[in-house]
Amino acid sequence: MINRVVLVGRLTRDVELRYTTSGAAVGTFSLAVNRQFANANGERETDFINAVIWRKSAENFANFTSKGSLVAVEGRLQTRNYENQQGQRVYVTEVVVDNFSLLESRAESEQRRAQSGSANNNFGGGQQGGNQGGFNAAPAQNPFGAPASNGNVFGGASTPAQSSNDPFGGGQEVDISDDDLPF
Repeated sequence: MINRVVLVGRLTRDVELRYTTSGAAVGTFSLAVNRQFANANGERETDFINAVIWRKSAENFANFTSKGSLVAVEGRLQTRNYENQQGQRVYVTEVVVDNFSLLESRAESEQRRAQSGSANNNFGGGQQGGNQGGFNAAPAQNPFGAPASNGNVFGGASTPAQSSNDPFGGGQEVDISDDDLPF
């Protein structure tokens, strides 16, 4: 049987980090993920998916993310149930996260946090600006901090005007001998 889930979206709130009685860290959060198609009104709808992450990964995830962070998570879908205080059976479906990736640079994250104090986050697209700055827009910088060029999220070839701190961006040929290679 296969049970794998891969999601890319933005955190709807800060990760809620708790500890079990045995001391294991557990983080819970919700991820806003845009659908790939538009509804009848031409707006993209958003799914809000609950997730849980455990142990050291939970602590790291909580330390390096905040509300609005663009992340990718990988895990498995799990359904559990419990009886609430009113005696009703409650069913919960969530993603149990095995692995995660941060998809925005520290600078972008800090800029978003500074702006979030004065502006509302737009997780759903639609009337407040569509998909501009939404989940499917390419970030201004790649995840490794170097400026992206020509809309290429992963950097690619750049011109000298775009990246003065890139040692390979000057358009000059790089001379490498076989002795310089690690293999």
